[in-house]
Amino acid sequence: MLRIALLTYSTKPRGSVVHTWELATALADLGHTVCVYALDKDGLGFERSANFEVQLVAAKPAPTSLDDLIKQRIQEFVDALSQELAQYDIYHSQDCIGANALVKLRQQKKLQHVVRTVHHIEDYQSIYLRECQDKSIRLPDLCLCVSDRWQVALQKEYQIIAPRVINGVNVNRFSPERSGQETRLKRIYGINGNPVYLTVGGIEPRKNSLNLLRAFAQVRAQQPVAQLVIVGGATLFDYQDYRDRFFQLAKQLGIEVGQSLILPGVVSDADLPAMYRCGDVFCFPSLKEGWGLVVMEAIAAGLPIVLSDQSPFTEFMGVDQACWVDPQLPSSIARGMLKLTHDQLRINLVAKSRAILPNYSWPHSAQLHVAHYRQLIAAAG
Repeated sequence: MLRIALLTYSTKPRGSVVHTWELATALADLGHTVCVYALDKDGLGFERSANFEVQLVAAKPAPTSLDDLIKQRIQEFVDALSQELAQYDIYHSQDCIGANALVKLRQQKKLQHVVRTVHHIEDYQSIYLRECQDKSIRLPDLCLCVSDRWQVALQKEYQIIAPRVINGVNVNRFSPERSGQETRLKRIYGINGNPVYLTVGGIEPRKNSLNLLRAFAQVRAQQPVAQLVIVGGATLFDYQDYRDRFFQLAKQLGIEVGQSLILPGVVSDADLPAMYRCGDVFCFPSLKEGWGLVVMEAIAAGLPIVLSDQSPFTEFMGVDQACWVDPQLPSSIARGMLKLTHDQLRINLVAKSRAILPNYSWPHSAQLHVAHYRQLIAAAG
């Protein structure tokens, strides 16, 4: 059995953090020794109990400069792992921060067999951040990726052949079965629209929040009591300028926060499955994703999906399994949202989309990871 250290930049449920947690759980279920090292910004750690070891790395208050923040976070990982006595066969990071820390430690001969999963490639303006991203991709011993789109990008931009591993979805955690918590959440957040359009991921550029808001304004012309619920928002980056534009646009469009626009922010890990079931339609006109774990979660929760007609979504969803829209056109997004309020179409889409769920499980993902880990170790002698 292998000893595996997994690194993630947060304890809050963003895509790569969820990937880390579920992969760790599945690896431990296979009998491997697993430890997750996570930057902990609020001292609260993860909300779930684990079947593996967790080492929380204290993250100090963030400096104002994003470059300085990333430098600090990398060093916090380096300092924490330098003090560790435990040695692992594999050190695997899901993000740029952890990968840079691992590469530094490998250069100091404190560890070996560094793996990085590239979920997507960012278009950073900062020279320092671009260099960090490049190092995190070029310098590990092995790069993995989760979609064809980024596999092609890695080969084209970095001349790296990155084996593809799959994401999964926990169908025991996310399901259409109501728990009774839905009524409580609706009351707490004021979710009483008809219909309720839900998205998960917060307000930020790559989530295409401005165009979603414009589309919702068009929807309200026909459905005046509809609500748009935007869940989440925990991220390393400060999108304040974009958020300011979002709220200015909402005001211009007459969309009132707390009435037709509901912003619960980051909901608790325990409440997230029920929060999906508070929605009628899941809207995800995202511009850039590594995969889109929240899409899989929404499908598992029994929601019909409005989805950007582009990769990586087109890699795992068929033409009749989602309502495909042009994410650049608010009118296209609005038409998709309105279309999915017709009961028979909703029922058909949900039934067809759920057919993909058996293809994406965390146990299968873990088995793929173990095969690549063993190949790396064998190749290194």
